[in-house]
Amino acid sequence: MKPEAPKDIDRIFAEEGYLITEAIRKGARDAILRHKQAGLPIVVWRDGKSVWIQPEEIDDYLAEQDARR
Repeated sequence: MKPEAPKDIDRIFAEEGYLITEAIRKGARDAILRHKQAGLPIVVWRDGKSVWIQPEEIDDYLAEQDARR
């Protein structure tokens, strides 16, 4: 078996970095939705301070985040 060539991390981020970013976004969204299902608030950074988002406001928060992209 031929040994694998070493990976160039800069090339990977340049060419495939969007996959990493999307995986992180999906994981964060899943965690936020689990908080909503459990009836738990989340904390976000907004206008230079920490803000609590109540479970019933999470859908609006996610829609706001989606609109920014």
